[in-house]
Amino acid sequence: MQPIFIGLVGDHDPEVTAHRAIPKALGRAALSLGRTVDPVWIGTDEVAADPDGSLASMHAIWCVPASPYRSMEGALAAIRRARERGIPFLGTCGGFQHALIEFARNVAGLEDADHAETSPDGGTLVISGLACSLRAGRVRVEEGSMLREIYGVGEIAEEYQCSYGLNPAFRAVLEEHGMRFTAFDPDGGVRAMELPDHPFFVGTLFQPERAALRNVSPPLVAAFVRAAAGPGAAAREEPAMIASAFGEI
Repeated sequence: MQPIFIGLVGDHDPEVTAHRAIPKALGRAALSLGRTVDPVWIGTDEVAADPDGSLASMHAIWCVPASPYRSMEGALAAIRRARERGIPFLGTCGGFQHALIEFARNVAGLEDADHAETSPDGGTLVISGLACSLRAGRVRVEEGSMLREIYGVGEIAEEYQCSYGLNPAFRAVLEEHGMRFTAFDPDGGVRAMELPDHPFFVGTLFQPERAALRNVSPPLVAAFVRAAAGPGAAAREEPAMIASAFGEI
C-alpha cells in the first residue's frame, strides 16, 4: 500500500518543540490507521521557487509553527494550493496565521493583508499582536463544527507558543467570505478556523501536536491523517509499520 505523504511546510529546526512533536504525532496517527505515513519537510523557500514540483506528490499539507518563515510567499502558495485543490490541510500556530492571510488576500479581497510580526507598519494587519503571549489554556469548541466532531467535547485544554492571532477587526469580512471560526478562548478570542466547503481545511492557533511528546495521540492530527488517507480510512487498534523518519514513538 502506498505511503501517505504529508508535506510539512515550514523551515525545519530541531530546536523547535513543535518540529520535534509533529513527526511523533503523525507516527501515532499512522499506528492507529495501520498505514505508513511519510512526513516530508519542505522549506518555504523551496515552495516559493517551485510550488508545483515541491508539493506534487503530497497527499496533504501541514503548514507548521515557527514563523516568520524564510518565505512568506512560499507558505502562502502552499496554503493556496491546498485550499483551491481540495488537498487536506492543517495549519497550527504560524500555519493558522498564514492561512488567514492567504484567505484574506485571495478570497476576501484584502490584497495587502499582512502580519504584524513581519510588517508592523502594514495597513491591513489581519494578524496582530495578542495582549499576552499564550502558553496553555481552555478552548471552547463550537457545536456543529468539524473540530467539535473530531474532539467529541465542547471544551478542550491545549498548549500554545504564540504571541499573534486574528485581528478582531477583520473577523466579519472573513466570515462573510466563507471562513468559519470554530474555537475560542474564555474571553472570546478566536483560536481555530475551518472552511466548511473544503474536504479538510483546519487551522488552530494552539499546537495539538505537542500532546505527542506526552505520549498522547492528538485527535486533530489523527483526523488529518485519515483525510489524507482518503475515503474509507478508519482507525484500528493493531500496531503497524511506520516510516523510520518518525523516530521513537
